[in-house]
Amino acid sequence: MSRQRRPAALVLLAVAALAAALSACGASHERVDAASDAAKVFEQAVAGGDRAQMCAALAPQTRSEVEDSDKKACAEAISEEDLVAGGPVRRVDVWGRQARAVLASDTLFLSQFPAGWKIVAAGCRPQPGQPYQCSVKGG
Repeated sequence: MSRQRRPAALVLLAVAALAAALSACGASHERVDAASDAAKVFEQAVAGGDRAQMCAALAPQTRSEVEDSDKKACAEAISEEDLVAGGPVRRVDVWGRQARAVLASDTLFLSQFPAGWKIVAAGCRPQPGQPYQCSVKGG
């Protein structure tokens, strides 16, 4: 490769790397927004007492755990859980198909399914030096 072509090749390589990095950031931003939207839908349901919507937002295993623990349909059982509205979403962290949504007074954990982001744990409080303690979680 001639000396004149080498700088041009390096510039093209740098532009390609920058384009790849920017497209990766866009995908990540979309995933964060989608997880945030799912958290907001769940929290609006909690705040409004919409038990059917709360259940619809839960991951399948979490919904089954709620039903199995009280031996009732989810819409009945979810009202017996210790859930209070967590307020606005302050931060969302996404790692692959898992996410954590930190709200004003709650933390939600989500997983991505073919139908979108679903809540796998809610009513979560940090425990110093230990995992979060969650009032609603999958088995």
